Amino acid sequence: MTRKKRAPSRSSAHLDLLENHQEAVRVDLPPLRLFLARVRRQLKLGSRGVGVRLIDDREMTRLNQTYRKKKGTTDVLSFPFEQEFPSASPNKNPNGTSPAYLGDIAISPKVARRNAKQFGRSFPDELRILILHGVLHLLGYDHETDQGQMDTIEQTLRRRLGLA
Repeated sequence: MTRKKRAPSRSSAHLDLLENHQEAVRVDLPPLRLFLARVRRQLKLGSRGVGVRLIDDREMTRLNQTYRKKKGTTDVLSFPFEQEFPSASPNKNPNGTSPAYLGDIAISPKVARRNAKQFGRSFPDELRILILHGVLHLLGYDHETDQGQMDTIEQTLRRRLGLA
């Protein structure tokens, strides 16, 4: 598989990467980069970077099994940098500062396309929703354990970002 080149960042302060490492589904990356910048502003991420990688289902299945002990593929997985510092408070490294890099998000465009059809959304909107969802996980939110806080924040941000 050939690697896709990433566009240079418009600002050296932003360390975001958005890369396509799959070929099963055609994805238009520039609008997703613009959306990630909008998410960055809404969440006031400052110079903290995020990596987003679009991967094939084989890789997603491997990651899901390895890190979540779940079989099969999924739409999105997040890997917060803070896991490197488990004793630190959320989004703080051991010396008390915010890490310069929030973490990585893996998205399966194939699953996203299937979900878009199921939920009656456009494919680009589904990818945007998964990017937003992944960034919220990088910030420490967890919809599986938080009594609905993440869902409330995500719905508010979806409205603000035109995804409601």
